[in-house]
Amino acid sequence: MRMRHPVAWTLGGALLAGALAGARGRLRTVAVEGDSMLPALAPGDWLVVLAGARPRPGDVVVARHPERGDVLIVKRVAHRSGAGWWLESDNQRARGRRDSWDFGAVPDGHVVGRVVARYWPWRRASVRPGAGRAEAGR
Repeated sequence: MRMRHPVAWTLGGALLAGALAGARGRLRTVAVEGDSMLPALAPGDWLVVLAGARPRPGDVVVARHPERGDVLIVKRVAHRSGAGWWLESDNQRARGRRDSWDFGAVPDGHVVGRVVARYWPWRRASVRPGAGRAEAGR
């Protein structure tokens, strides 16, 4: 997954940005890569992330990979432990999947923010995509 700004905002993205104007400066966009969050999130989905938002179990978040700080990951919050947040993939069978089952709890400072919307592809646009959904692939 990479954090970047799309070349052109879609109408939906512009409307969403307007609706979330109160959070200006705290919004980030990320693109999903890989199959680890299927079926909730698919490769090519573009997400809006509210940076600094405190996660809750069931939320989908973006975090820095604890072993490779330059890599961002999109995962579901399973629970909080004394060491940090336990983040899991929805699709445990995905090739190359890495989550807290591999690297343990993710420290608070590594959680970038909570996913608040998917704005692309337009046909899958939604608010809080996959929030609270049961994990798939288990």
